Formats: sequence, structure tokens, C-alpha cells
Amino acid sequence: MTAAMPVLRRRRFTTPRALRTPLAIAAIAVIAFWLVVIVLAPVLSPAGPLSQAFDRLQPPSAEHWFGTDQVGRDVLSRVLHGARVSVPIALMLVVASMLIGSVLGAVAGYFGRVLDEVIMRVADLVFAFPTIILAMVIAASLGPSLGNAVIAILVVSWPPYARVTRSLVLSARQTEYVVAGRLLGNGPFTSLTKDVLPNIAAPVVVLATLDVGTAILLLSGLSFLGLGAVPPTPEWGAMVGDGVQQFASWWIAAAPGLSIMTVVLAFNVLGDVLRDTLDPRTADAVKGGTL
Repeated sequence: MTAAMPVLRRRRFTTPRALRTPLAIAAIAVIAFWLVVIVLAPVLSPAGPLSQAFDRLQPPSAEHWFGTDQVGRDVLSRVLHGARVSVPIALMLVVASMLIGSVLGAVAGYFGRVLDEVIMRVADLVFAFPTIILAMVIAASLGPSLGNAVIAILVVSWPPYARVTRSLVLSARQTEYVVAGRLLGNGPFTSLTKDVLPNIAAPVVVLATLDVGTAILLLSGLSFLGLGAVPPTPEWGAMVGDGVQQFASWWIAAAPGLSIMTVVLAFNVLGDVLRDTLDPRTADAVKGGTL
């Protein structure tokens, strides 16, 4: 008799439990909604974002769901087109900050010595100032524009990634698989890119997800103060600033303000969910129902 052949079973992909919670589903749905809005804004908008063809300061109605602003523009159209400015720029800022900070932090943690001292002292210098104040100073010195606001936020956003990456690299470079790779002849660049960075990526990704909301708030804050987007650009923070000047017409600021709130909350919840999923200790706690 021949031995029974083992039955090969396909490994089924299961969605992590943390991603199946009501909060996670709601956050993903909100983010998906705004991504659809970003793509289809020209189709969904009832009018152009710069069109002044309507009566001024009309409250929300069946014709204008979010009302009109002080120059007769449809607020709903401007909110939809504002999503194409605020959200993509915030995502770009987070990716750029993550890349710059992670590279500098990895170099500082892996090579140490002079590079470590120089990079981390520059990061400490940025940390010495409140983030929004330093961003305001840089944006004001460069001049009010959306591009200068992006530069200002980028300058103040990379140090957290550098600090986190440096601490992770300092722990990872002493592990057995990294030491074994060096003994087998891997150079510093190969060891850093193939042995260290892939194993520390999860915390950095979680930090980046949580940072999207912060980037949106910073960008909106600078535009609100007149240091970011300039009229007539449909940007959420600048629209809230316009609404403050017309305080009786509450709908002008309410619509973009609620948009900012929903996106920021959604990305913060998604970041918490990713942390629970990618951190083994937290994930075990979620599976055991202790959180």
C-alpha cells in the first residue's frame, strides 16, 4: 500500500479583524468617497468653482445645496473642487516627508557618528519650535502661495520620521539576520536597503497614515491665515477663512470645515486600525477582545 498523498490546501486570505470593525469600515468608506469626489469633481459639480453666476449669500436650498458665497459662487462646487487641492497635496506632503525623514533617519541610525549627530541635531532644531508657528514663519518669509505653504510644511514634517526610523534602525542593525548578512559580504547599502528597511517599514507606514490628517490641518491652517492658497483657488482652509469674514452666512465656512473634519477623522481612524493590524502585540490584543 502506498502512503496517502498529502492534501495541499490553498491558503485563504482573510481580512484582519481590526479592518472589519465598524469604525474601520466607516473610515475606509469616507476615504473612498473623497477619492471618488477627487476624480469626478468636474462631473459632480453643479457649476464651475470660479463661476460667479448666482445671487450672493444665498442659504442652502434645493438649487444650491451648500448655498452661495459672498461673490455668488456655488459653495458645493468649490468644496468638491477643493478636495482636489487639499487631499492630494496632503498625501504628496506625507509621502515626501516620509521619504526624506526615513532616508535621513536610516542613515543616521545605521552609520552613526558624525552623520548621526548632524542629522539629529538639525531635527532637534526643528522640534524646538511649535510646528504651526515654524510653518507660519517659513511661509510668511517666502510669500503667500500654495507652493510656499507646501515647502513650509515639508520643512517641519520630516523630523518625526527621521527620529522614528533612526530608533528602529538602531534596534534592527544588531539583530542576527543583519549581522549574518554583513558576515556573508553584504555592503552597508545592501544591508540597509534589503535587511533593515523592509523590516521596519510597518511603523513608518502607520505614522504616515496618521500624519495625513495633520498635513491637511497644517495646509488648511496656513491657507486660513492667508499664507497658503490665494484667491480664487478653491482650497478648504481658504474657504473657511472667507466664511469667517461673513459670519452671518454660516454655510460658507461650515461646508469646507465639515469636509476637513471628515477627512482628518477618517485618516486618523485608519491609522489606528493599521497600527492594530501591523503591530503584533496590539493585533493579538484585538483578536483576544481585550481592546
